Amino acid sequence: MPVSSVVRPTGHPGYSETLPALEESADAARNLVRIALATWHLDELTDSGILLVTELVANAVKHTNTRSIRVIVSRPSERFVRIGVTDKARVMPEMTKPGDDLLTSGRGLLLIDALAERWGTDMYRWGKQVWAELLSEPAE
Repeated sequence: MPVSSVVRPTGHPGYSETLPALEESADAARNLVRIALATWHLDELTDSGILLVTELVANAVKHTNTRSIRVIVSRPSERFVRIGVTDKARVMPEMTKPGDDLLTSGRGLLLIDALAERWGTDMYRWGKQVWAELLSEPAE
């Protein structure tokens, strides 16, 4: 029996994919963000969304020893798109201090903080999700 699905503007289902915790997984994560935003007709958020997911994946790969990550793109409300990366480490991310050497690394959370409307970390028994939300103006 064929099943048809309806794209919902908000709520579940969102888009998610489990990927190896490797730098190369950022390509698949960026593609997932592109697809979700195009489906929701939010193409204007694509550049920011791609930068956010790239940094979130890079942080999970660099700062945890987890074997896989899960990238999640959702619309918790009509006003926000949430991009999150889960891993199995329970270490909270730390924002770089202004005096630190930012020439070679350490800019990820600063960039996320600048691009996102809001961001945070949800802790679980088995790990965490670091997420960032972009503001999407509802279609008029």
